Amino acid sequence: MPSIVIPPIRRLLQRWGVHPDSHKYPAAALDIEEAGLPPILYLPLSQHVGAPARVIVEVGERVLRGQLIASTGGKISAPLHAPTSGTVMAIAETVVPHASGLTDMAIHLQPDGLDEWCELKPELYPINLSAREIAERVEDAGIVGMGGASFPSAVKLSLGERSKITTLILNGSECEPYLSCDDRLMQENAHDIVEGARLMLKATGASRVLAGIEDNKPEAILAMKLAAKPYPEVHIVKIPSRYPMGADRQLIKMLTGIEAPADGRAADVGVLVHNVGTANAVYRAVRYGEPLTERVVTVAGGSVKAPRNLRVRLGTPMGWLFERCGGFRVPPARVVSGGPMMGIGVQNLDMPIVKGTSGSLALSAAEVGEREASACIRCGSCVSACPVGLLPLEMAARIHANALNEAADIGLDDCLTCGACGFICPSRIPLVQYFQHAKGELAARARESKRMDTIKALTEAKTERVEREAREKAEANARRKAEREKAAAEAAAKKAAVAAAQETEA
Repeated sequence: MPSIVIPPIRRLLQRWGVHPDSHKYPAAALDIEEAGLPPILYLPLSQHVGAPARVIVEVGERVLRGQLIASTGGKISAPLHAPTSGTVMAIAETVVPHASGLTDMAIHLQPDGLDEWCELKPELYPINLSAREIAERVEDAGIVGMGGASFPSAVKLSLGERSKITTLILNGSECEPYLSCDDRLMQENAHDIVEGARLMLKATGASRVLAGIEDNKPEAILAMKLAAKPYPEVHIVKIPSRYPMGADRQLIKMLTGIEAPADGRAADVGVLVHNVGTANAVYRAVRYGEPLTERVVTVAGGSVKAPRNLRVRLGTPMGWLFERCGGFRVPPARVVSGGPMMGIGVQNLDMPIVKGTSGSLALSAAEVGEREASACIRCGSCVSACPVGLLPLEMAARIHANALNEAADIGLDDCLTCGACGFICPSRIPLVQYFQHAKGELAARARESKRMDTIKALTEAKTERVEREAREKAEANARRKAEREKAAAEAAAKKAAVAAAQETEA
């Protein structure tokens, strides 16, 4: 297999990022285990970017594993399938993995313990399918980005029809601390991942696969290289261990030397990025007809007695996973869905595992190590750590002064909210919280502005319609008046003519 040379830009990238303690062991050293079936599964209708799925089952209905229970809700959406056989107990609000802490609609499914599958449609030779057929099967399976972005995968695959995609990047960096689900998946399911990548390659029309794996995963690199050996179009590339190496733009630049536009898509420069877990799910869907009903999740943190990676049915409450790992050895100071840098704080252990959940962490007080923020000392550490070359301290200062538009002018929209700046800040300033707040506020202002523009447009349209109707009514009245006057004049003339004729005869 020809080797891939990482572009010289790599030397420039050494300046960005941070090196948090990995905390990946002992979970990373243990085989993936089954989490089993909890008493109840909570299946949110929004487990992806885009419109929520539409429920197509009823309360009291028995469903089979893999059965479609919610269809796509729009052009950007993804269907939802039953993770096991059982009975639909409710369709109601439940706590969901979201930074807002709000609830959302979900299907409540009670497993019956039989785990009975619906009829599947396997494909013995999936590589012989057309690009469109592969994308359709991926869409039907409800597959979304498994790295956390949760964008419907079929939509990304279909970009090959509109953009000239040359390179498919597999993201195997898994740069966040504690998380090792992708590492174990690559070690144990390398063949499926590579075959899934080949299917995605055909679906997009790209010519090569670059799988970027951080150098702290030697076993995964070896397993992936062995699986890719028969396929010269698939290249396994060892990359430096640095956070946030897994961000799309950083990975693209590291592997290809191409800088993706901040205000555009990776597809604009001929590149698509998919997580290794997504590739695994694509292969299972196209080869065996299995929709996405489970994923691997890292259960770890200093409060967990026996950290490990579990194969988890979607909808499983986080509390069930902690119980499967022996419970808590000390009360957790913080529970996180996802990774510690970009994950979501959890207040309710009934929060379910969804398609984009990579980790379920229970962090001890010693690991959290929170202390009060102090004044900025202008050290510039956050500038050095920023992976996209922003000025976090300047943006934070403008946000603190409520000059949000000025913060946007100096790069707020480019911020990945990766947390590297806040992690390295010696003053412990909650920079990411500032940026998240500002982005949310600007988005709210944009929505309000759009709403006001819509109201203005509707008002103007109504005014124009009323004026047009009044004008048309006046014109119609004028026409009718003119017609009446004309008719009256004609009648008078006719009457006069008749009278004149009678006088002549007389």
